Amino acid sequence: MKTVKFGVVGYGQRGSGITKGVLLKIDEIEVVAVCDVYADRVEDAVRDVKEKRGNTPFGTQDYRELLAREDVEAVYVANSWESHVEVAIEAMKAGKAVALEVGGAYSIEELYELVKTYEKTRMPFMFMENCCFNKTELLATAVARAGKLGTIVHCEGSYAHDLRKEVSSGNIIRHYRLRNYINRNSENYPTHELGPIAKLLNINRGNRMVSLVSVASKACGLEEYIRDNPEQTEKDPTLIGQRFKQGDIVDTVITCAGGETIHLRLDTTLPRFYSRNFTVRGTKGMYHQDTNTFFIDGMEEKHGINTLEYVKEFLDNGTQYEEYLPKEWRGMTPEDIKAGHGGMDIVEFRRFVECYLSGEEMPVDVYDAASWMAITALSERSIAMGGAPQAIPDFTNGRWMQRPQLDVVEFD
Repeated sequence: MKTVKFGVVGYGQRGSGITKGVLLKIDEIEVVAVCDVYADRVEDAVRDVKEKRGNTPFGTQDYRELLAREDVEAVYVANSWESHVEVAIEAMKAGKAVALEVGGAYSIEELYELVKTYEKTRMPFMFMENCCFNKTELLATAVARAGKLGTIVHCEGSYAHDLRKEVSSGNIIRHYRLRNYINRNSENYPTHELGPIAKLLNINRGNRMVSLVSVASKACGLEEYIRDNPEQTEKDPTLIGQRFKQGDIVDTVITCAGGETIHLRLDTTLPRFYSRNFTVRGTKGMYHQDTNTFFIDGMEEKHGINTLEYVKEFLDNGTQYEEYLPKEWRGMTPEDIKAGHGGMDIVEFRRFVECYLSGEEMPVDVYDAASWMAITALSERSIAMGGAPQAIPDFTNGRWMQRPQLDVVEFD
C-alpha cells in the first residue's frame, strides 16, 4: 500500500485534533515528524503518534529541522495565523507537498509570494478548508450543479461562533486569537463561509472575485464578557482593562466578475448559537443551511408567505435530495463522522492523499488559498477607511477565464 509520510507543524488545538482524529486514522498516512514551538506539545505529539501507530516520530521546536528531513514528503501546516504562510512557502522550497490549514492573510504581498513559490516549485499544494467537504455544502452544490436552483445570483455565509471564552483565555491556552483581537479589526476568519461559496461560484475557474466592502460594529462583547466573568482576569491579570480593536460584527460584501454578490459575516464575540449560515439564492430556488431546507420555485403557492408553516412542514427537507450526495458521504461510517467536525475532516484529508498519490490536481489550490485569505487583509483596509471598496487581486494573472471548473469531489 502506498503511503504519504507527513510532518506536522503546529500541535495546538487544530494540529493535535487533526493528527489524533484524522491523520492517525487514515492507513495511507504515516506521521514521521512533529513540530511545535512549545516543548510540551512536541512531547504530546510524539506520545500520541507512538501510542496510536507504534512508531516514534522525530520531534522538534524548529520547523526548519522538520523540513530538512528526507523522510518527510508532505507537511500539514497548522501553526499560528501569523506564520503559517511562511512555513508553507519554506516547505515548498524544501520540496515538500503542503496541506495548509485555514486562516486569514496579513498582507497581499505574502500571498503573492505563496503563489510565486508554488509556480516555481510546482509542489502539490492544498488549502485545507474543511467546510468545502461538509455534507450540507456539498449537497447544496450538487443540487445547484443539477440546475435545480437555476442561475445562482447571491450567496451568504457566516463564521458565527461564540468564542469569547476561548479568545479571552488566549494567554492561558496559548492561542493566537487573543493578540489578533486586541490589535486588528478585520474579517479575520473568512474561509469557512467563503470556501464552499467560492467553489460553487467557480471562483478562479471561469469567475473571480472583483472587489469588496467591509464594515465593522463597535467592540464591546469581549470587554463586557471579561468584566462580568472575573475568573478570566483571575487566571490572566493582563486582561484587566484590556481594550479590543476587533469589531463584534463584521460584514463584507463581495462582487464577482459573473455578476454574483457574496455576503460574509464574522460574529464571534457576542452570545449566540453556532452557524455558518450557508445560503444559496438562485432564479429557481434557494438553500438554507441552518434548517437544511430547499425552497424550490412554486412552493409559495402552497404556503404563501407563511414562513413558519413552510419550515414546520419542510424542516430538514434536505434529506429529500440525498440522492445528489457524492459517494464520499453516501459511504460515511459512524467512525468517519466521529473523526472530526462531523466527518468533513476525514473526507478532506482522504482527498488530499488521493490526489497526492495519483498525481491529480488538488481541488482547493494555491490560487483559492490566496484569493480567499486575501479577504482578511483587504477587509482590514476597507474597515479602516470607513468601508471604502477594495480591489481583490487576480492571483491567476488572467488564467481564471480559461481554467476549467473543478469541484472538490465528483458529482454524479
